[in-house]
Amino acid sequence: MTNVENFNDQSLGEEIANAVSHGIGAVLAIAGTVILIFCAWLYSDTLGLVSASLYGFSLVFLYLMSTLYHSFTNIAVKRVFQVFDHCSVFILILGSYVPICLSLLGGSIGWTLFGINAFFTVLGITANAISVKKWHNLSLLLYLLMGWSVIIAIRPLLNLVPLSGFGLLLGGGLSYSIGVLFYNATRPHFMHSIWHLLVLCGSVLHYFFVLFYIIL
Repeated sequence: MTNVENFNDQSLGEEIANAVSHGIGAVLAIAGTVILIFCAWLYSDTLGLVSASLYGFSLVFLYLMSTLYHSFTNIAVKRVFQVFDHCSVFILILGSYVPICLSLLGGSIGWTLFGINAFFTVLGITANAISVKKWHNLSLLLYLLMGWSVIIAIRPLLNLVPLSGFGLLLGGGLSYSIGVLFYNATRPHFMHSIWHLLVLCGSVLHYFFVLFYIIL
């Protein structure tokens, strides 16, 4: 993931670090998705299998798009992948809500929370397809609103999962949110790489929440 159209703000070393960090994330996401789907097939129902598949796809898509963006040097190609890169954040957030809303919560609260985030996802993707730069601040706002909209379901979540599971969910959200502080920073060097590492950390925490507290 990257800041807005500032293709020359990142040095070659920084771009290599950015590509490698999320390249590792892509490999882990693929392996994790295979494990998640296999566990869902063994231990969950059809809805759980579908939820695991969609969540896994969103993980792989985000890390793959980010890796490709940071790997290319051609400006025209980078501009195309920047759009996919930004849109993939919305897809991952919505994908992360799928198992929570449909498999864990269910009912009116689950579908309401899913509907809210689906709406924000469509809005965010549409805005970025029009102009990444123009709607940059809107995207950041939507990222945070989507990420923390889970608060509206905090009571049923606390009733459904133990504190250890809720800690994974909260820790992942905090890791993503803290990462936003480094999102647009260009000085000192490698601030964007720190953002990438915090995204990885958030993904790992949420992955284990889905695996151990929803699928298994």
